[in-house]
Amino acid sequence: MARASTRPTSRDVARAAGVSQAAVSLVLGDKWRGRVSENTAERVRQAARDLGYRPNLAARNLRLGHTRTILLVVPELTTEFFAGVYTGAARLAAAHGFGVVLYPSPEGIGPAPDPFASAPAALDGVLASSMAADALTAIRGDRLPLVMLDSDPAGSLGTATVNLDIADGARQIADHLLGLGHRHFLHLAADVPSWTFEVRARELAGRLAAAPGTSLRTAPTPMTIEGALTATETALHAPGPPPTAIVCDDDKLAAGVYKALRRRGLRVPDDVSVTGVDDIALAAALDPELTTVRLDAELFGERGMRALLAVLEGRTPEEGEIPVELVVRGSTAPPRA
Repeated sequence: MARASTRPTSRDVARAAGVSQAAVSLVLGDKWRGRVSENTAERVRQAARDLGYRPNLAARNLRLGHTRTILLVVPELTTEFFAGVYTGAARLAAAHGFGVVLYPSPEGIGPAPDPFASAPAALDGVLASSMAADALTAIRGDRLPLVMLDSDPAGSLGTATVNLDIADGARQIADHLLGLGHRHFLHLAADVPSWTFEVRARELAGRLAAAPGTSLRTAPTPMTIEGALTATETALHAPGPPPTAIVCDDDKLAAGVYKALRRRGLRVPDDVSVTGVDDIALAAALDPELTTVRLDAELFGERGMRALLAVLEGRTPEEGEIPVELVVRGSTAPPRA
């Protein structure tokens, strides 16, 4: 019988059941059929129950060369979007017997210390946002099976990439505003060196340039409400035709735009139309509610995890970008005549 002060071992189970440790391993590993009798298997299971024995799965997995653990690398967890990415990824991982460890790398703080003495020994794979790509170097994550989110497929570090169709989202915004009659635009662009924001800027500029009589100014801004407020106020004082529509790279930036416009006595959308990207809860909390591109963060995380599981199993991940949807609300309207 196992000592009360120690955790029961497979040797204790073998002694209680009157069998070898090899037989215990076969039974508890569910590989006993055809190798030990049904009576013996039941005797082992009962002994394990009586002793409260639990296999040391961590040690077993390390011996087998895997831990069924995935690292999710994101820029931050303070945003609703990346919380949704985690939820979708973790839900699918759990359904396949994997755990997910988070590795946030907040802007201005830098990556957290390596949570593992040796990432390749402690992890099966990595799912990473391109917005936190610098953290991969710190943990040597690019040496593991890697799937990148929001990353240029032509220059990705990963075995596979999973992307939202953010280019189509930018086109949908441009077409919506052009259709309302807007010709003078301000792009409040996230000051983040990331492929996803480069695509938004390129697609927006290309779509607007194809329409006659348009003008486009770009105002880089930190990804904060206060940063957006300051950038908008500066842009509105610049020479040239004032914008009748402001396109924001993020719903949070749109909140800063609302504040800047109200300080100047301008109304949304009577004087200026405003759009965002993400469709987080804030979009419906603004007054008027924000026209924005809905990004399904949970589906994004799920598709990323599905691709990584395929890579781990030697399969080809599903191809194709995840569709996005323009949600039209009260923040956009035709410009004043």
